[in-house]
Amino acid sequence: MKILLLIDFIGVFDPVTRLKTMNFLPNLEWDVCALSIQVNDGSGLPFTPNKVGETLESYEIVIVPGGFGTSKLLNDCNFIEWLKTAKDCKLKASVCTCSLLLGSAGFLNGKSATTNPNSNEYEE
Repeated sequence: MKILLLIDFIGVFDPVTRLKTMNFLPNLEWDVCALSIQVNDGSGLPFTPNKVGETLESYEIVIVPGGFGTSKLLNDCNFIEWLKTAKDCKLKASVCTCSLLLGSAGFLNGKSATTNPNSNEYEE
């Protein structure tokens, strides 16, 4: 039996969706962004973003969910450069291991961050 918990993505998707549907932020607009038409979470489960290949510079908030694919993305120069397009966003957040990606993009310089203790460590 295979069971997959999408806690890192769903952990962001559900509360952000509820901000709008429960009328806390009725004018909230958000996108699932990626560099490719289809994204796999590292275990093989596909996601289809609604924004592909566009820069992140127009967003006020960028949230990067973690998951199985994080370690592969740490060495993906195209992904890190794309993530860097969020440099002017007011708030950048991550779930679990994606703090490593924010660090790799230079967003954690001089800041503290944490992730799963069994994950890779990010150092300057």
